[in-house]
Amino acid sequence: SGQHRVPRAAAQLLAPVGDPEKVICVGLNYHDHCQEQAVKVPKEPIIFSKFPSAITGPFDDIVHPQETKELDWEVELAAVIGKRGRHIEEAAALEHVLGFTVANDLSARDWQMRNGRQWLLGKTFDTFCPLGPAIVTREAVADVHNLWIRCSVNGQRMQDSSTRHLIFGVPALVAWVSRFVTLAPGDVLLTGTPAGVGAFRKPPVFLKRGDEVQCEIEELGTICNRVV
Repeated sequence: SGQHRVPRAAAQLLAPVGDPEKVICVGLNYHDHCQEQAVKVPKEPIIFSKFPSAITGPFDDIVHPQETKELDWEVELAAVIGKRGRHIEEAAALEHVLGFTVANDLSARDWQMRNGRQWLLGKTFDTFCPLGPAIVTREAVADVHNLWIRCSVNGQRMQDSSTRHLIFGVPALVAWVSRFVTLAPGDVLLTGTPAGVGAFRKPPVFLKRGDEVQCEIEELGTICNRVV
């Protein structure tokens, strides 16, 4: 109707999914990301998780924990589950996806390598999962496996790849995860990050307070967060 509009500058966009039952993540899921750290391509998806309390808005601040000196960025395609399912067939997996959004799988690399090398603590500090700016429905995305995906820090391009380099696509991931847990509406599935993270640069580069991190995916939009 054109009525009851709120100026963008006067509105705070929250994460499009605020309190999911599960935030499921995938490691080592881009060919170029495996290459940059000289590891073999996984034969099965590597699954870990974040707590939902890590989620923050698409333009909210990222809090740099005093516990880490190695805060890293990871732009990721996130799939949002729309239909409950268990033991989902790969051929029908996309029917269980509501849509897609942009995520930053922030990582405290020092803690990722501590605590028995279980990744959870290094991945799940508060504000370590910016999401947004919106959920783009599955039908509105021409080909989710052919989108450019990028991350910049303070205007410098750090990651620049394409979802065509995914090792396991969205249907394969949905089918795989549903072998172990029931996927519920609102669950968020982060599908992995491409090459260009700070930990594998020479020398390594990590985020510091005051840095601005911009993550963008073709057709899905841009999120931009300042480290405080």
